[in-house]
Formats: sequence, structure tokens, C-alpha cells
Amino acid sequence: MSPDLLFILSLALKMAVTAVFVVAASVMAERSGPLIGAMIATLPIAAGPSYVFLALDHDAQFIAQSTISSLASHAATGLLGITYVLLAQRHSLAVSLGGALAAWIASAVAVRSVAWNVWTAIALNIVTYTMCVTVAERYLHVKMPLITRRWFDVPLRALLVACLVGTVVTLGANVGPRVTGIFAVFPIVMVSLMLIMHPRIGGPANAALLANTMVGLVGFGLCVLTLHVAAVPLGAPLALTAALAVSIIANITIWLFRRHGHARRMAALE
Repeated sequence: MSPDLLFILSLALKMAVTAVFVVAASVMAERSGPLIGAMIATLPIAAGPSYVFLALDHDAQFIAQSTISSLASHAATGLLGITYVLLAQRHSLAVSLGGALAAWIASAVAVRSVAWNVWTAIALNIVTYTMCVTVAERYLHVKMPLITRRWFDVPLRALLVACLVGTVVTLGANVGPRVTGIFAVFPIVMVSLMLIMHPRIGGPANAALLANTMVGLVGFGLCVLTLHVAAVPLGAPLALTAALAVSIIANITIWLFRRHGHARRMAALE
């Protein structure tokens, strides 16, 4: 497959898949609460297509090695999310998103300046997400405001996300290798949710959605780790399937656990 055709197909798939899942996450958050929206948003929406196309041109050993960088860079996504959660309690979209992006850029650059192995990448994620999940706990439960839906809301959201994905991926393909590496792990789903939902439901309510993604991102980390472990012995197709299964099972488990905990708290109050 020619590089140009591969790029076009990869871009089109990323734009379509990301738009569908971000819109689904935003709609579910409005209708069913932030937890379900967060579980949809933390599935391997952007990374999945990237690794599928990567597997078309590279062997399993290359895939396994590339996941180490992805796992280390995944820590920066947690810092972006928790920064937004804290800022969105009192500040506008511009301040909240700007601060979150600044935190992500600083941490992504720092992470990419270090030569990681799988064990140090795991340790980095344990430290980062222990902090993020702990801080996010107090912001998880906010009642979603009532929203008037218009016929063009869903198409407009899908178009916004698709344009954002196209811009980020195209910029990443036309800059130097260091910046390209940073763009490759850009948390496009979380940024899309910030842009779409903050003006729509307000900072604190959207912060609850992003706060719930913190534990879901732990599941995504397990997904990447599964791909690393399984790529060489199973081959890329089976390893990608196993990684997706781990992500889905992890998010379903988190949802059931959180729902059960919420039911117990409600029963204790009665």
C-alpha cells in the first residue's frame, strides 16, 4: 500500500470513528450521566485505528516496541484530564482547555525526552493514575442539566470532531519527528468532549464526565499493555483483538462496580 493512500485511509477512518464515539459519549452523558459517557470515551477510539494501520506496514516486534512509547505517553493524558477537571470548576472553556493543553504539552515533551522500557512506563502510569483517580473522586457525581436538543446538534458535533481530528493528524504528518510523535498520542477524544460539552452543560458538569474518565483511562493503559505483551507471540491481528477485548471488559467492570457503589450509597441514605 502506498504511503499516500495509507495516510488518506487512516485519516478518514480516524475522523469517522472518533466522531461517532465522541458524539455517542456526549449524548450518553447527557441522557444517562457522566459515568456511561466516560466509559465510551475511554475505549481505544483514536489509538485503535492508528495501530491497525501501523500493523499493515510493520511486523509484530515493531508493534510491541511502539506500545512502550504509547504507554509512557498515556500518563500525559491523565494529567490533561485532571487539570481540566480542576480548572473547569470555576473557569471558562478557554482557561480550562488552555491550562489542560499546557499541562499535556509539558508532560508529553518531558515523557518523550526519556528512554522508557515497559517496567518504567508501567511505574509512571501507576503513579500518575493513582494521583489522578484519587483527586477525581470528589468531582464524579454532578447532576446533568436539562438540555434542549436541536435537530442539527448531532451532525454539528460530528463535523466539529471530524475537523479537529483531520487538523491534528494532518499537522502531525507535516512537522518534524519530535512534534509528530507528540501529535500521534494527542488525546483527541478528551479535547473534543471539552470543546463540545463545556459550553453545552457547563464546566462542573463536564468536569464530572472527565473525572469519570480517569479510571477508564486505567483500562486503556491495560489495553496498551496487552497489545505489548501479545503482539509477538500472537501476531498483530490477534493481539489487537485481545487488547480491544481487555478495554471493553475493563470498562464494563468499572461501570458495574461504580453503579453498585452508587446504589449502596443511595440505600444508605434512605
